Amino acid sequence: MSSTVISNIATLVTNDPSLGRGSPRSTKFESGEGSPLGLVRDAAVVIEGDRVVWTGESGTAPAADVRVDAGGRAVLPGFVDSHSHLVFAGDRTEEFNARMSGRAYSAGGIRTTVAATRAADDAELEANLVRLLDEALRQGTTTFETKSGYGLTVEDEARALRLAGRHTDEVTYLGAHVVAPEYAEDPAGYVALVTGEMLDACAPHARWIDVFCEKGAFDGDQARAILTAGKARGLHPRVHANQLSYGPGVRLAVELDAASADHCTHLTDADVDALADGNTVATLLPGAEFSTRAAWPDARRLLDAGVTVALSTDCNPGSSFTSSVPFCIALAVRDMGMTPDEAVRAATAGGAAALRRDDIGRLAPGAYADLVLLDAPSHVHLAYRPGVPLVAGVWRRGVRRV
Repeated sequence: MSSTVISNIATLVTNDPSLGRGSPRSTKFESGEGSPLGLVRDAAVVIEGDRVVWTGESGTAPAADVRVDAGGRAVLPGFVDSHSHLVFAGDRTEEFNARMSGRAYSAGGIRTTVAATRAADDAELEANLVRLLDEALRQGTTTFETKSGYGLTVEDEARALRLAGRHTDEVTYLGAHVVAPEYAEDPAGYVALVTGEMLDACAPHARWIDVFCEKGAFDGDQARAILTAGKARGLHPRVHANQLSYGPGVRLAVELDAASADHCTHLTDADVDALADGNTVATLLPGAEFSTRAAWPDARRLLDAGVTVALSTDCNPGSSFTSSVPFCIALAVRDMGMTPDEAVRAATAGGAAALRRDDIGRLAPGAYADLVLLDAPSHVHLAYRPGVPLVAGVWRRGVRRV
C-alpha cells in the first residue's frame, strides 16, 4: 500500500483538540487557550491507502513513498455537506426572480420541481446529479447526503434513491417533502402511502428518513407517524424543522433521537434547551435564508447553549441553489454570529456528527483521508475572502481528485 506525505502546511485543521491544545505545536488564541480545531502550524499529514495515519510537525513527518509540498498553504478536512436535494430536473429561475422582486417564499414551490422530475428520464436525472457533485467536489465537499422528495410517487421516489445510492451511502428517503398533487384533497391518504407502499419500495435504498414538518407540508402528528414508520423499517430520522415558522419539528426530532434537525430558524427557548439536552445536531442552512431573504438562524444562541451545530448547503433548485460550502461558511460568519473557527468546524466535524460518523470531518489517524488544500495560509480566509475560489486541491479517500 503506497503512502503520501503532504508537508509544509502553514495551518492544519485536524478537528482533534488533543493535537493542538497543550502541545508544543499548539496554535493559541490571545487568551492562551488552544483551538477546538486542533490547529497545528508548520504541519504534515501522512496518508496510507484511504486513511490518515499520522499528523504532526512537518519536520518530524515519517518517510513516505510520495511527497507533496503544500507550499505554506492551509489544509483542512473535506467538507461534509449533510443536507442536499440533488436528484431533480428543471429550473426555478422565474420563481427566484419573483421572490427577489418581493414575492414571499412558501413550501408550495416544490411542486414545480416535482412535475419536471417526474417527466425526466433516469439519464437526465443522473447527469444533473453528477454535474452538481463535481461542482461541489471542486469546492471542497468530499462527503454529501442527498434526498429524494421530488418524485412523490412510489416509482419516482424509489428511482431517486437508487440513482443517489450510486454516488453516496448517505441517502435519505423524503417522500414526505410535501403532499403529492394527486393527494391535495386527501393528505391522510398520502401519509398512508408514504408510510406504506412507498416506504416498502424505498427503505432498501436509504439510510435515513426525513419529513418537512412545516405549515404547508406536514404537521407534528403526521411527521411523527412518518418518522416512526421509517424507524420501524430501520431508517434513522432527520427532520426539516422550524424553517418558516415556530412549530413542533425540533422537539419531535429530539424526542425521536433524530440525527439532525435542519434549518432551525425559528426557535423557542424550549427548542434550544431540547437540542442542548439531546443528541440531535442543529444543521443550519444559510443558503436558504440568502435565497429567500428570510431571517437568519441564530447560531450564536445555539452554540452558547452547548448545541452541536452543522453547516450545509441545502442545495436544491428552489430555495438554495448553491453547492458551495465555502459560501455558506462566509454567510454564517457574517450574518449568523459564528466565528471563522466555529463555522469551519460546523462544516466539517459538525456535518460528520449530523451523519453520526467519526471517520470523516477530521484529520487524525484512522479517519478517511479527505482533505482540502486552500490557496491561503489559514482556514480563516474562507470567510475573510468570500466568493474567491480558494480550493487548490482536494483528496478524497486518499486520492487527489482536484
